[in-house]
Amino acid sequence: MDEISSKYFDLVFVIWTFGAIGLPGKILDTNGLGMLTADLILDKEDFKFSAGHFTIFSERDRENLHGHNFRVRARVECALGENGMAFDYNVVKRAVRSLCAELDEIVLLPGKSPHMEVTETPEMVVARFADERLVFLPRDVKVLPLPNITVECLAAYLADRLSKQLREAGGESVGRVQVGVSSGPGQTGEVTIPSAPRTP
Repeated sequence: MDEISSKYFDLVFVIWTFGAIGLPGKILDTNGLGMLTADLILDKEDFKFSAGHFTIFSERDRENLHGHNFRVRARVECALGENGMAFDYNVVKRAVRSLCAELDEIVLLPGKSPHMEVTETPEMVVARFADERLVFLPRDVKVLPLPNITVECLAAYLADRLSKQLREAGGESVGRVQVGVSSGPGQTGEVTIPSAPRTP
């Protein structure tokens, strides 16, 4: 385990009722309080990606193409086990870094915008917006299944991807998964994926 920095890693214990996650098996019970869960909050300096985008405001109004150095923050709720551990945070770090790498140094386009049509071929990616035709090389573009490229939409996309990966790795021990995406100081969008339904 690498050195834990209070700036980038925090562990917050939260008391919930047993039904919050529905984790079977033994869990930590302190002084008869019931099941404890832990929120693992990771805000590492290398949780970031640089990408180009433009926000679409209406059928004829959009931003100019520009870029940001996006920062990512993850919060994962897990049942606290008898060994005093909730979840291997190295698994979370690897997953977030991998997701960031997929979006790094590329132009992001929304594939489900009601105002823009995106066509992909092996030779080019063409985005048609209003009376504009924007042409990109496929290697320079990633089309995401989103209605827009905003910090809110990016947070939703990453939270969904991260939640699925962690639940595959940790099963029912993983509760809520929250991801925040920042495009600059003081501007962050956060989305929370709820706990998975309890297995009967």
